[in-house]
Amino acid sequence: MSSSLIRVGVMRGGLGSEYEVSLKTGATVLEYLPREKYQPRDILITKDGQWHMDGFGIEPARLRNSLDVVFNALHGEFGEDGQVQTLLDNTMLPYTGSGRLASALGMNKVAAKEIISRAGLKVPRGVHLKFKPETKAEAVAYDVFLKISPPWIVKPVSRGSSVGVFLAKTFDDLVVAVSECFKISEVILVEEYIRGREATCGVVDDFRGHKTYPLLPIEIAPPAGKKFFDYEAKYSGQSTEICPSQFSIEEKRELGELAAAVHKLLGLKHYSRTDFIVSPRGIYILEVNSLPGLTAESLVPKSLAALGVPLPHFLDHVVSLALGRK
Repeated sequence: MSSSLIRVGVMRGGLGSEYEVSLKTGATVLEYLPREKYQPRDILITKDGQWHMDGFGIEPARLRNSLDVVFNALHGEFGEDGQVQTLLDNTMLPYTGSGRLASALGMNKVAAKEIISRAGLKVPRGVHLKFKPETKAEAVAYDVFLKISPPWIVKPVSRGSSVGVFLAKTFDDLVVAVSECFKISEVILVEEYIRGREATCGVVDDFRGHKTYPLLPIEIAPPAGKKFFDYEAKYSGQSTEICPSQFSIEEKRELGELAAAVHKLLGLKHYSRTDFIVSPRGIYILEVNSLPGLTAESLVPKSLAALGVPLPHFLDHVVSLALGRK
């Protein structure tokens, strides 16, 4: 192995609910990093917080001695919310993806929505609710019922991959959804359900001559029996993901512009993906993914492929951004 190769620690697994998805994203990165330029090292973080590199236990503080850069392939809690970014900042190791503050902001749906809304962009109306020991799901649901008309989307404030997301059509559904969601998160978000076509659009920094380059938007049609793109729909391989999408030229342009705007508003870095609903009332921003998946079922790789961008080229570009070479 040539000493001139750049040592890339591919960090996967983690402490959150998206452990399995992260394993797959990390496996993709390990497989497709160009071997003529990089020496990949497999960094596995177990569910109980143990760190391993290439199968051997290691303390995070010692990573600096063995690596030049980290490719953050974690998702969700710990990996995408600023925690691991803070740890890597302390090791002085460069890493892919957004920094700790932008990551924390992107992961907090309430904070992100507030910034996006202040910029004049459309987001669903919603209320966020904090769990208290005396909280009764019926009382919470009734309070929401008075403020927002059904149906509703109920979801944790800080989760990704649609983990813990519920669609409630009736008051009784809402009570159950609130109760179940509070089991996952102490703070939940209840939003109006926007009827329309689901879309997502990724962006990449400093790519093809653009500071923030929008990838091709993807239209998502959940499988039969699913009203929205939940965790199962995302990773079962049963959803229909149309890329290039069948949106109008104007809608495609607006989706790209909005994805770039969200990326910039939240201070995200390297790449991200934003989810939308294209409705008769306009395009609504649902949420942002600061570290979108790179699995075989994931949407960013599909959009890259539709543009003719090989995955190794994208990974090389992202690592170069992290190293400050672009």
